[in-house]
Amino acid sequence: MSKSISSVQNSFIKQLVLLKEKARQRKKTGLFLIEGKRELSLAIKGGYNVNTLLFYPELFSESEAQAMSQYDIESIEISKEVFQKLAHRDTTEGVIAVVNSKHHTLEDLKFKSKNPLILVAEAPEKPGNIGALLRTADAANVDAVIIANPKSDLYNPNIIRSSVGCVFTTEIAMASSDEAIDFLKKYNFNIFSAILQESEPYHSQDYTLPTAIVVGTEATGLTEEWRKAASKNISIPMQGEIDSMNVSVAAGILIFEAKRQRNFK
Repeated sequence: MSKSISSVQNSFIKQLVLLKEKARQRKKTGLFLIEGKRELSLAIKGGYNVNTLLFYPELFSESEAQAMSQYDIESIEISKEVFQKLAHRDTTEGVIAVVNSKHHTLEDLKFKSKNPLILVAEAPEKPGNIGALLRTADAANVDAVIIANPKSDLYNPNIIRSSVGCVFTTEIAMASSDEAIDFLKKYNFNIFSAILQESEPYHSQDYTLPTAIVVGTEATGLTEEWRKAASKNISIPMQGEIDSMNVSVAAGILIFEAKRQRNFK
């Protein structure tokens, strides 16, 4: 039989509520929460260390919880009230996990190919945009995502939810823009910065060598550092009334042009 917790006043549950709600607590403890079967499965596949599994048996059976023992994960049965207190969304399948975060340094990046394609996002703030960028990166199977000058905690529940678990499927590094530029130049990446000024159409460039595609925020775009560091500044020709589009949409267009040139290899 698993352990069980039925009270939302339990001290362990109170600690988990803080992990759910406070980026400072996640940073301090090196822990965060995952909810949902798919997200949990992707985290395990992505090499994350899962400490504890909490499950509400009406939605996630004890046999499913016991199956997790193969990963040396402690299981705790929780009441409906505790589950509702910890769950970030209503549709979660009755399972929440306490997981160790990763460090996400540039030095930790491991490229899948000898000719890597990287997506760099500078200072993305909205969790929904970050999640969408990570979904785009996963769809294109890029080698890594670098978040430069990060404004949000990567393990914010809204990022995990909006990325549908892609935060666990992609190599991710967090760094300052200066550190990211130094890293890319050290490894001889061609840097393509998505900037309106002094730019060339994105489809006129060659992305078949080691490539970093860099996007900024919709409000302010990229900083001057990326304009100066770029091998080329690129833009997507606009044919409507406005001169910008959602950052994840723009990233998708640019990344999949690079993939097209590489024949989806």
